[in-house]
Amino acid sequence: MVVLGVDPGSNVTGYGLIEKKNNQLACVHFGLIRPPAKAPFYQRIYHIFREIEDIIASYGPNEMAIEDIFYAKNIKSSLKLAHARGAILAAAGHSGLGVFEYSPLEIKKSVVGYGRAMKEQVRDMIRVILKLREEPSLDASDALAAAVCHLNWTRFSDFATTRHHGKSGK
Repeated sequence: MVVLGVDPGSNVTGYGLIEKKNNQLACVHFGLIRPPAKAPFYQRIYHIFREIEDIIASYGPNEMAIEDIFYAKNIKSSLKLAHARGAILAAAGHSGLGVFEYSPLEIKKSVVGYGRAMKEQVRDMIRVILKLREEPSLDASDALAAAVCHLNWTRFSDFATTRHHGKSGK
């Protein structure tokens, strides 16, 4: 099974693909989507949509794990994040990919064992878990962490009824 993890953002969206074979996790690919900073907002959102579609088409993941919305103090930033998530979810839906959402607390707890872990701690654990030689950016490591979290949840039989949004697999 290959899972696409996504850490949404309107300026930078992190993504990472993890394959699970024989209970072993391996990083397939990770990176960042950076829409043109000077482009109008709607074009930046469309750029994210197209890039996610291209990643799905290139790597053929079975499922997507994405960080759920969290409450932020800045309403404008939250709305921009929601737009980016919408573009990502639309790309997944357009591709027929099942989507699973996890809170930042759940993702951190799944990877680090502590829900209030710092981003750097998440990155360090992702490097250990996936045996990465290079250090991913914080956004890419958060995306990889979402995928690891999802693969941890798949061990439980009732996860599909509580987490799943859309059809499963391809």
